[in-house]
This record gives sequence, C-alpha cells and structure tokens, in this order.
Amino acid sequence: MPTLYHAPQSRSSSLLVLVEEMGIGDQIDVVEVHVRRQDGSGGPDPRNPHPEGKVPYLVAGTDHLRERGAIVAYLTDRFPEAGLGRPVGHPQRGTYLSWLFYYQGVMEPVLVLDWAKVDHPAVRATFRDLETVFARLSEALTDQPYLLGKSYSAADLLLSSPFQWLPEALPEDPAIRAWVARCADRPAIAAVAAREAALV
Repeated sequence: MPTLYHAPQSRSSSLLVLVEEMGIGDQIDVVEVHVRRQDGSGGPDPRNPHPEGKVPYLVAGTDHLRERGAIVAYLTDRFPEAGLGRPVGHPQRGTYLSWLFYYQGVMEPVLVLDWAKVDHPAVRATFRDLETVFARLSEALTDQPYLLGKSYSAADLLLSSPFQWLPEALPEDPAIRAWVARCADRPAIAAVAAREAALV
C-alpha cells in the first residue's frame, strides 16, 4: 500500500483532497509528520523519509516520489478508474501532463517569487511573470469551466490549490475567479479542511 507523508495545513493537504476525490482513502496509508513552518515553528521529523524534510512524499514499494505534480500524475495513473487523470493513450494526456508540469515548473515559482517581492529580468525570462501565468489560465478557462473542458480533473485541483492559501494572489479575471470558486466548492476540500481544523 502506498504511504503518503503529510503535514496538516501544508502543501500536502491538496494530496489528501486528491485521495478524497478519488475515493482511495482505504488504499493509501497517510502518515502525519512535522515540518518546519514559515513562522519558524516545527522542525525535522525522523519519521519523514523526504531527503529535505518536506511534504508531500509518497513511498510505493521501491518508488519514492516528491513534488506534488509527480505524485498527482502517479496516483491518477495508478487509479485511472477514479477519472481524475488522463491515462496513456487518452487524447488529452499531453494537455493534462503539461498543466501538471506547468504548475510545478512555472506557476508555483512565479506565485512564490511575487509573494516574496522578488523581481529580476532573469526570473521573468526563466519563469515568466504573474500576468503571463494568469493569461494562460484565462485562455484555457474563457470558454470552458475546467482546464480540460467540461469535467473537473486533478489538474484543476493542483492549479487552483495555491489560491486556497494565498487568496490575495487571485486576479480580477472573472473566468479564473469563477474557476477557483468552483474548485473550492468541492465536497472533498470541505471534508479535508474539517479534519485538519480538528487537529489544531
């Protein structure tokens, strides 16, 4: 059984939402660990096998996965019957993977750098800027409710997740705001939030 290492109210919470959405809670062992927080609290946890003490981290047999995009791709491939991914051979497979990797390699770095007020021509040339990221999202969402069309997918879960913990980053674009609201209104998010609120 795969083991997911998770710290409540952290980036790994979105992986718990994914597990809830997919209905695979009985097939994933979740281990709660401590991590160092932005406010300086917490610290390394010897139970956490992540080489940098981060979360999420997934161990599945001899496979060790870190980074949310990789774990999302792995779980949706491993449990295709849940319908939140796009399996090999699906006509949207490339688009699905592109969104996952765009989040990991472009969108999250840009959001964090903007939040930290870090600006440099090299940063914009490498990762783009916030306006460009929002333009890509808006283009995808102008004529459809979700990134891949009419149905919600794990790509929507991942790419909408930062606006749950950084709502001030949400642009005024009506298509993006409506999409984030739809994603935030999912029962799985409410279920995970309620469980985590009970822990603090």
